[in-house]
Amino acid sequence: MKIPYRVGIGYDTHQLKPGGPLRLGGIDIPAEVELVGHSDADVLVHAIIDAFLGGASLGDIGDHFPPSEEKYRGIDSMELLDETLKRIYAAGFDPINVDATIIAEKPKLGPYKRQIADCLADRMKLPRDCVNIKATTNEKMGFLGREEGIVAHAVALLVRK
Repeated sequence: MKIPYRVGIGYDTHQLKPGGPLRLGGIDIPAEVELVGHSDADVLVHAIIDAFLGGASLGDIGDHFPPSEEKYRGIDSMELLDETLKRIYAAGFDPINVDATIIAEKPKLGPYKRQIADCLADRMKLPRDCVNIKATTNEKMGFLGREEGIVAHAVALLVRK
């Protein structure tokens, strides 16, 4: 029996360093920090990619875009999202919706949630009401509370074509 719907869960974390701007969900947010990573380190897009790949039973982001490959150094994560969408389409799935949470002490992300969701919905060719972005803090606890990094969680629903 082929199950028509699949759910995938994604998680990613990256360290912060002085600099800026902060790239999240394909947009640049004015900040005095930026994320550290092999690609552009867009923690939100990476979590969404893992959610899509998980829902389609295609492994994880490291399987498809390993940091050991130089061609991914500094790459725009939105390009990785485009390639991921091609791969889930080829596996016989279409995305239905994405719900994601960004955990960061600073900067305050509330003013940017709508812009991030609009950018992602457009890129994923999903109706705007099928992409939800939430932001919260870690209440000053742990490495997140010390503003050493940012975490993103994502859940994606896929449907078999």
